[in-house]
Amino acid sequence: MSAVVRQVLAVSAPAVPTVRTVAVLAFPGVVAFDLGVPCQVFSSAYAPDGTPLYRVMVCGPDDVMATAVGTACFRLRPEHPLRDAARADTIVVPGLARDAPEVAPEVLDLLRTAVRHGARVLSICTGAFVLARAGLLDGRRATTHWRMTGELARARPLVEVEPKALYVDAGQVLTSAGVAAGLDLCVHVVRSDHGPAVAADVARGVVMAPEREGGQAQFVRHPPPGPGETDLGPTLGWMREHLHRPLTLADIARRANTSVRNLNRRFQDQVGTTPLRWLLRARVDRARELLESTNLPVERVAERCGFGSPATFRARFAQRSGVSPSAYRAAFRFHETARRENRNVQDV
Repeated sequence: MSAVVRQVLAVSAPAVPTVRTVAVLAFPGVVAFDLGVPCQVFSSAYAPDGTPLYRVMVCGPDDVMATAVGTACFRLRPEHPLRDAARADTIVVPGLARDAPEVAPEVLDLLRTAVRHGARVLSICTGAFVLARAGLLDGRRATTHWRMTGELARARPLVEVEPKALYVDAGQVLTSAGVAAGLDLCVHVVRSDHGPAVAADVARGVVMAPEREGGQAQFVRHPPPGPGETDLGPTLGWMREHLHRPLTLADIARRANTSVRNLNRRFQDQVGTTPLRWLLRARVDRARELLESTNLPVERVAERCGFGSPATFRARFAQRSGVSPSAYRAAFRFHETARRENRNVQDV
């Protein structure tokens, strides 16, 4: 194993991976998607030798009706009773339908006790309201679905609600925005626990970007473009095709046939971030692809992705990914090689 691989593994994961237990709570009226997301993400995380990095339990009563947009979809029977969640390292509270029964007081007690004992607690979408009822969000930053952030702020004035965030990591208590933002939060947790290479592998398995740019403000319904304004889709496509060029705000505004001021406003409305931040995110994503799929030297990757110099590329990549480009490539290939070897052993 090379020195670079040893370095990145020391940074991104423990030498002997700790198998963490994740309890996903299932209540009557649970949102089916929110329930499935943590099960899928955490069950997709493996050490290079094929060892699962998480043990996932679904905990709840014997009979649970799962919902989608408030519509009853199917019944499920959790494998574990609620009390088993008390021994988990991480507890996930999915969203609930609006007309779902109130969560029982013993559930709130379980969550409070878990936090006192050092467990990590996550909520997805409107699961934040359960954490709020337990008093776990008081004095903390938090978010929920953009349609519900105002209601959460009014109901719990001690909570610092962040309406634009896809997720909020407040240390021991983490919250996500609506529905698909639960994916972002769970991949973030994997990244925090086991490093960017494992998180990128998980994200690839669930077919999502390792990190999404912008907050949930981009998903709020905005007025349609006014006279002379257009959707940014063609402009974003053009930017992706010209990542290698030293694009400026003026270049992008000219392509979008608008002023720099209007360009910034439209990016905030439609994408949830600024043009240059979106460009940096796209360049780092392209760099990840090249580091994973080619043998190009780091200097060539920097050139193809439009970074002014290898030094700038290394700094920006490390800032976004947590490791250097060389370390990321080494860790990715180490994981891929170990996984192939493990599959070959299992096939024998």
